[in-house]
Amino acid sequence: MDKIIYREESYNIIGKCYEVYNYLGNGFLEIVYKDALEYEFRKANIPFEREKEYKVIYKDITLPHKFYADFVVYGKIILEVKSTSEMADKYIAQALNYLKVSENKLALLVNFSPEKLDFQRIVL
Repeated sequence: MDKIIYREESYNIIGKCYEVYNYLGNGFLEIVYKDALEYEFRKANIPFEREKEYKVIYKDITLPHKFYADFVVYGKIILEVKSTSEMADKYIAQALNYLKVSENKLALLVNFSPEKLDFQRIVL
């Protein structure tokens, strides 16, 4: 069986997501869930950066478009937050792009959907 990358850190992050979802429920915009997660991360002393900027390097230039990951947690896990009715492939592609430009190995894609909290681990 393969080792799960960043098991404990992922468990802590997803636990905070469940805490936010259980308290707020569904129906809020992404920004509300992000604000609540920032509060929970601070309270638990979980290190994070919010709206982390990444530049895209192409050959010998930096392209003008930049990526902004919702959170980088523990300095190594991209956390992308959604609040939509379904987890679309475009969100997975977005997380993969963040992994490529950041050179991190794990992204957690979390959706505060109307039915439940849904998440996917994306490993590069």
